[in-house]
Amino acid sequence: MDQFRALEALPPEQFMRGFVGLQLAPGVEPPPPPDGPPPPWLARRPAGLRVFVRALEDAHLDVETLRAFERPVYFALGGRSNPDYYSRMAERLAAIFPDFTLETFPDRHHFDPPHRIEPERLAGSLLALWRRAES
Repeated sequence: MDQFRALEALPPEQFMRGFVGLQLAPGVEPPPPPDGPPPPWLARRPAGLRVFVRALEDAHLDVETLRAFERPVYFALGGRSNPDYYSRMAERLAAIFPDFTLETFPDRHHFDPPHRIEPERLAGSLLALWRRAES
């Protein structure tokens, strides 16, 4: 979280550029902005992300309650996402949930997600998980 906190004092454009960069693996270029003018709500995004980062820092996660969750948990990991953040997150979750499935999509990242780019593969994985959960 320190990396995200370090962005807080930056002006909105620099904050957003830094925030996006922290989501991606080293050397992965962020996606280009969509064509046309940005939607009005986008101007509020830096402030919202700052609040979100603070909320994550202040939150208490009841890990023991999560350990008691007996259903399957699925985590789709983009291989081009920041491994220091997302891979570590997956490792922590795998150590918490007793029935945890990690599926890596090597060519995807946080802004190029599997559900949008590879929906058939992701849907197949979820269907298999649901079938297993029902049995």
